[in-house]
Amino acid sequence: MSHVSNREIASMSQDAREARLLELQEELLQLRAEKALGGTPSNIGAYKATRRSIARLKTHLNTK
Repeated sequence: MSHVSNREIASMSQDAREARLLELQEELLQLRAEKALGGTPSNIGAYKATRRSIARLKTHLNTK
């Protein structure tokens, strides 16, 4: 699941946020590799949702 809402992030602990950030970055790496190989992604919106979720997590990590 690539989408993480602000409400979910607010309820997470600091360690959980960092762990989720690593998971999302690995997922984005896989999506980029799939795109580079010329394959069509299984979910077109997953790339955008993953990038936005990473941005949300980084924002929360930097503000607190």
